Amino acid sequence: MPLRGFWAPVTPEHVNQATAEFDQLGRDAFLDRYGFGRANRFLLTAGGRDYDSKAILGAAYGYATGTPLSPRQFSGGTAGAAGVLRRLGFTVRD
Repeated sequence: MPLRGFWAPVTPEHVNQATAEFDQLGRDAFLDRYGFGRANRFLLTAGGRDYDSKAILGAAYGYATGTPLSPRQFSGGTAGAAGVLRRLGFTVRD
């Protein structure tokens, strides 16, 4: 389902690019690069791996627009990153 409003530029491909970067760099380096901490609650599950959902979405926004989001620019829960990723067709576990 295409997103609307602020998140409209982000597609599943951008999320896949972010997860590929996460895999390449490793969790700690990826989180450091984008300024995120480890997820407290919501994890994106893709390809049998878990990813910090908010950090992935912040990076995916960067792939979509050229400017990634910092953790302070959006929320991470069901009304935030987890909800956006679910609307894009991804599995996010609590």
